[in-house]
Amino acid sequence: MRHTISVLVENKFGVLARVSGMFSGRGFNIDSLNVAPTHDASLSRITAVLKGDETALDLCIKQLRKLVNVVEVVDFKEGQAVARELVLVKVRADAKTRSEIVQIADIFRAKIVNLAADNLIVELTGTDDKIAALLGLLEPFGILELARTGRLALKR
Repeated sequence: MRHTISVLVENKFGVLARVSGMFSGRGFNIDSLNVAPTHDASLSRITAVLKGDETALDLCIKQLRKLVNVVEVVDFKEGQAVARELVLVKVRADAKTRSEIVQIADIFRAKIVNLAADNLIVELTGTDDKIAALLGLLEPFGILELARTGRLALKR
């Protein structure tokens, strides 16, 4: 089962290693891990998407709350959070296919952020499903490179 966990931590050396170590030590596979400072420069938010069992997750959350420098831990249940991801996709595009790719990007409200003679880079922010749908439509053109942020989430 997939779980989205948000961990608010003090912005200190070694905190990320302790938190991610707790996840792996409990047998969770980390699907995505995102860390960035919050509006308060002394705090960072770690958002992790994990695969694992519910019982182990409960124990892991209890142990996370006991860690030094951890301020808050939230396990988002389905529908409790607004979640988004950013993806940059470099797609092969020649004169024949460029307009079709731009139309696909427009449908998804994606942005063309770079244009070259033989490729273009598309930027999209959205849910996992929206990103998967865009990637499915761009695949036949030839995806040259791809970078994803992983899921970010905030409680509703």
